[in-house]
Amino acid sequence: MNEQTRTRKRTGEEETESTESEATACPECSGSLVIDDEHGETVCEDCGLVVESDEIDRGPEWRAFDSSEKDQKSRVGAPTTNMMHDKGLSTNIDWRDKDAYGNSLSGKQRQKMQRLRKWNERFRTRDSKERNLKQALGEIDRMASALGLPENVRETASVIYRRALDEDLLPGRSIEGVSTASVYAAARQAGVPRSLDEITEVSRVEKSEIARTYRYVVRELGLEVKPADPESYVPRFASSLELSDEAEHRARQLLQNAKEQGVHSGKSPVGLAAAAVYAAALLTNEKTTQAAVSEVADISEVTIRNRYHELLEAEQDLPVA
Repeated sequence: MNEQTRTRKRTGEEETESTESEATACPECSGSLVIDDEHGETVCEDCGLVVESDEIDRGPEWRAFDSSEKDQKSRVGAPTTNMMHDKGLSTNIDWRDKDAYGNSLSGKQRQKMQRLRKWNERFRTRDSKERNLKQALGEIDRMASALGLPENVRETASVIYRRALDEDLLPGRSIEGVSTASVYAAARQAGVPRSLDEITEVSRVEKSEIARTYRYVVRELGLEVKPADPESYVPRFASSLELSDEAEHRARQLLQNAKEQGVHSGKSPVGLAAAAVYAAALLTNEKTTQAAVSEVADISEVTIRNRYHELLEAEQDLPVA
C-alpha cells in the first residue's frame, strides 16, 4: 500500500468519525442528544433543541407489562386481524407475474407461480367452515367499503360473524344475510350507524331478511346495541349537503330540544336527523331543498316535512330560561 492510498484511508476514517460525533452532538451547543421515544423526537439535553421530529417508531405496536406477556405477544410479521379468515397468518402470492424488481417472469416461472397460487388457495380453505368464513368476510369488507365505514367497524363485524358461526346460528340463513346483519350491528355499536335502506342498497339480500336476521343475531349473541341517536347522522348529512358548521350545530340543537320535549320517541332517527338538517339550513340562511336532503338521507320528502314542523314546534314550546 503506497503513501497516497494510506492518506486517503486516514482521511475517510476521520470524516466518518466526525460525522458520527456530529450525529450525537447538538448543532447549537455541542451538547449530548437523547432520543425521546414517547414523542418521536431527538432532543439536546443541555439546551432543549429539537434536532429531529416525527421519527419512525420501530418498536412493536403492542404493550407488555411482564416477561410472560411479552413472550406471548412477541411475533414476526404483520399483526393478526379478524378481517381475514385465517387472521392474516397464511402466505399471499401476488396475482401479478413479476419478480421483486418489477421484471416480468419467464413462461416457465409463470406456470410455476400459477400452480403455487392454486395450491396455496386450496390449503388456505381446507374445510367448509373456512370457505364460509372467507366468503362472509369478503362480503363484510365489500359492504363496509361501499358504506365508507372505518376499519374498527369492519373488525367488529368480523368478530360478530365469527361468533355467529361458532354458535351455529347460520343453519337456515344465508351467508350474505348474517354478514349484512353483522355490519349493521357493528356500525351501530361504533356510533357510526347506517340506515337499513343504506345497508340494503349495498347488500345482496332483501330488507326484510336483513331486519329479521339482525334481530335474531342480536338476541342470540346478547349484543348490546343502543337505539340509534339522530345526532349521529347529522355530520354525514351536513357534509354531503356541504352545509356550514353553524348549520350542523343548529341541527344538533333542534334534536336536543326535541329529546327534551319527547318528540323523538317512536320516530325514525334518520327522518328526524334529515328534518333537523333541513330546518337548520333554512334557519341559517343556507341554500338547500327538501329534494336534496331526501336524496342524501334516503327518506321521503313527506317525512322530512312532517318532522320539520314537529321540530320547530318543539323548539317554540321550550320554556324561556
